[in-house]
Amino acid sequence: MITEHHLSERRACRLVGLSRDCYRNPPLVDERTQQLSPKIVEIAQVRRRFGYRRIHDLLRPEFPGVNHKRVYRLYSQAQLAVRKRKKVRRAASERVPLTVATHVNEVWSMDFVSDSLANGRRIKCLTVADDFSHECVDISVDYGISGQYVTRLLDRAATFRGYPTAVRTDNGPEFTSRSFVAWAQSHGVRHILIQPGRPMQNGYIESFNGKFRDECLNEHWFETLVQARSTIASWRQDYNQVRPHSSLGRIPPAEFAQRHRIINQRPPASSKEIK
Repeated sequence: MITEHHLSERRACRLVGLSRDCYRNPPLVDERTQQLSPKIVEIAQVRRRFGYRRIHDLLRPEFPGVNHKRVYRLYSQAQLAVRKRKKVRRAASERVPLTVATHVNEVWSMDFVSDSLANGRRIKCLTVADDFSHECVDISVDYGISGQYVTRLLDRAATFRGYPTAVRTDNGPEFTSRSFVAWAQSHGVRHILIQPGRPMQNGYIESFNGKFRDECLNEHWFETLVQARSTIASWRQDYNQVRPHSSLGRIPPAEFAQRHRIINQRPPASSKEIK
């Protein structure tokens, strides 16, 4: 308006509702915003299913005190919003509520996830998760996994974590085989079987498997079994150690489990108690 219609600065600013101070001193992007913007884009490109809240959780260690509203503004400006999925409407059915675990190693939930290599050969992934801490206990990948194979994997996991009080599975042949039933009885592990055709009764592992498919299997193209095992192991470590979990106070599962162990650790006996 000033250059083309030769209006005065005062009149032009009054017409568009802009203060003369803002006109003379346009806003400048501060240094913190210049650092945040590319970092938000970088995280969003690596973790495509993360919204601005989880990105904010990952930014806090590097940018302490960063406001979630600033992250949301920069996230929206970069047009990084995650596309919402259509909710599938299913027929109404009776739901069996899950028993809430109260400590680590109380219940492990297990299930299988299938995928394929670039040559078309199918692979199976056995996923094991702790119901309380939501930690991924193990993900084993192979061409085939039998009931005896499952027991060996659980024994290996128990070497570092101890045996669970109970395990929850579906009615697959691997979990109803003689070797698996004998393993559960020999270690005093209660075996919880869900009703056939009711995966909602194993909701914890179903939720975990959804994240596993979206963030790992759907994002990578495996050419060999070795590559699949390496990539999935890296994702599992990231899930346990880095990825914040909303139901755990927005901290990683491993950190939540460690805090729980410290809180519930029995204090050392005093000298008076020893006497």
